This record gives sequence, structure tokens and C-alpha cells, in this order.
Amino acid sequence: MKNWRRILHWLIILNFLAEIIYGMYMVFFVVGGSRWPLMATEVDIPIDVILRRRLYAIEAWVAIAGLSIYLGITEMIPWKFKKSNDCLSNQEND
Repeated sequence: MKNWRRILHWLIILNFLAEIIYGMYMVFFVVGGSRWPLMATEVDIPIDVILRRRLYAIEAWVAIAGLSIYLGITEMIPWKFKKSNDCLSNQEND
């Protein structure tokens, strides 16, 4: 039972990472033909290209936020509870 949950956990993490990499790739390398942020060249680029880049950037940020929340719930909270329970059990033994 634990094995399929571990596989599902890693599939979710890999899915988030793939979405983050895809979003960054689309923003910096595909849309608009530029390799880095637009900076001053934004004036010469059509508005539809800028909007597409922003939408991909938002998509990447949503994936980053989702991964952060997921890892916080599945990894950090149990770790904190285990740490606090260990401290409580050590105090009781003293």
C-alpha cells in the first residue's frame, strides 16, 4: 500500500517540475524568439507575443506555488510534527 503512494507522490512532484521547466522554456526560449527577459526591447515586440509570454510565466508561477504548497503539506508538516513529538517524548523521559 505504501509503495503506490510513494510512486504517486513522486509522479505529482515530477509533474510539477515538468510544468515549471516547460513554462520557463516557453517564456525564455520559444515565445518571442528571445533568450532572456525582454527589458528595453519590449517596445519593439508585438503585444500578442508579450501577452503569450506573460501567460506562460503565470503558468510557471502557478506550478511553482503548487509544488511549494504540496511539498509543505506532504513533507514539511509531517517533519515538524515528528520533530515536536520527539522533543515531547525526550522531555517526558527526563
